[in-house]
Amino acid sequence: MSQPAQTAITPRRDQDFPEWYQQVVKAADMAENSEVRGCMVIKPWGYGLWETMQRQLDGMFKATGHKNAYFPLFIPLSYLAKEAEHVEGFAKECAVVTHHRLESDGRGGLRPAPSAELTEPLIVRPTSETIIGASYAKWVQSWRDLPILINQWANVVRWEMRPRVFLRTTEFLWQEGHTAHETAAEALEETNLMLGIYEKFAREHLALPVFTGEKSEGERFPGAVKTLCIEAMVQDRKAIQAGTSHFLGQNFAKASGIQFLSRENQQEHAWTTSWGVSTRLVGTLIMAHADDDGMVLPPRVAPAQIVILPVTPKPETREAVLAAVEQLASDLRAQSYAGEPIRVEVDKRDIGGGQKSWEWIKKGVPIRVEIGPRDLEKGSVAVARRDRGPKEKAFIPTAEFVAQAATTLTEIQQALLDRAIAYREANTLKIDTKEEFYRFFTATNPEKPEIHGGFALAHWNGTREVEDRIKEELKVTIRCIPLDAPEEDGRCILTGEPSRRRVVWAKSY
Repeated sequence: MSQPAQTAITPRRDQDFPEWYQQVVKAADMAENSEVRGCMVIKPWGYGLWETMQRQLDGMFKATGHKNAYFPLFIPLSYLAKEAEHVEGFAKECAVVTHHRLESDGRGGLRPAPSAELTEPLIVRPTSETIIGASYAKWVQSWRDLPILINQWANVVRWEMRPRVFLRTTEFLWQEGHTAHETAAEALEETNLMLGIYEKFAREHLALPVFTGEKSEGERFPGAVKTLCIEAMVQDRKAIQAGTSHFLGQNFAKASGIQFLSRENQQEHAWTTSWGVSTRLVGTLIMAHADDDGMVLPPRVAPAQIVILPVTPKPETREAVLAAVEQLASDLRAQSYAGEPIRVEVDKRDIGGGQKSWEWIKKGVPIRVEIGPRDLEKGSVAVARRDRGPKEKAFIPTAEFVAQAATTLTEIQQALLDRAIAYREANTLKIDTKEEFYRFFTATNPEKPEIHGGFALAHWNGTREVEDRIKEELKVTIRCIPLDAPEEDGRCILTGEPSRRRVVWAKSY
């Protein structure tokens, strides 16, 4: 009986997916849990990935007329309470500041000073609709002041009972766009525009195929009229909500008093939207692309797209090798990939070549290049691609490699997208009966209860009752009502009542 191949990450994905994920994050040196429960320290390689994603998304936002601003971290409790559905949706997740000073407790410790209790408690922002709405109410007087198109890069706090690095943490980083418009049609156009940007970014930059759709009533953002989303499948066949765009109607404008004098000289409330993605995208990327040897990064967002590893076994050849390495790095940085200079890292650390190579494999850098004395003699380099086996190398003339570097990165990016599409298609099934639906989402192997399911495309009668019952019995939710799904007569998988289209059901993070 053949032994399973040895891998850099243990356990493997098929043995213990949650623990595999934690070990990939650790091996790639991306982040670690902090001393504050539920919070994380994002290390340079992980933060470099977030910075790259942030820069590219920021450019996409600004290309559509949005500008960045910054709003307070603290929100008065009364602001949050103005929109009843909103406060109810976030009440259990809020961190509350009640005092503004500490004092000695008389036993060598500290306590909140009773005399420093705030007149009104402050909420550490879980999201900023209400505090931003207060500013918009001052800024908007006339229809001529609209639209307001603003984005904020910030941190938020939502008290998390079951934290997991990048996926669910008490404090996380994100962007939140908040816009105000003269008409409902303009606000709906904005909502759809931003969903399209998220879908494009996921597919073209993160190599993630996603379903785009509308959230059901049970999954809608608290206080929104309509929530649109992108939903990705990861390698345990669960869904991750990777981004949302909300049409808020006039609900928050009425709560915050965002009014303007219309073209007909009538006082009207603005129509608002909000939209956001977070560091959860990093976790999605790991779960979708990483393998049993570590992280696999799409070239578009990799902090370093090519790493060069000098091989210097003898002191007398070291200087020549390092000079060749620096020249290669300079030549590669002069090349462009996806509209940006190629990002190159040179690893000159004095450690074993095998150890060094495996560290970069686990970090997921798309291309590894080795140069040693023999390569100098031949005028070639040893090239390894992260989308292929760790021991697979190609020896390529140096000038040819430089000329083809951008093309190779493009091939890797496409290979990762193709692989993710194939995986999603293989694990997405049209289901028409209750029996098949329940069997699809029920574990058959008691030793591996997580190995089952995927995305089910099934009919639904549109009621909250069916949605809640399936969620309670199977922990399965409607991930979205696909925007591009054709109408199709069918029967609700639970009640047998008529349905006009299929929706996407899945277990999720």
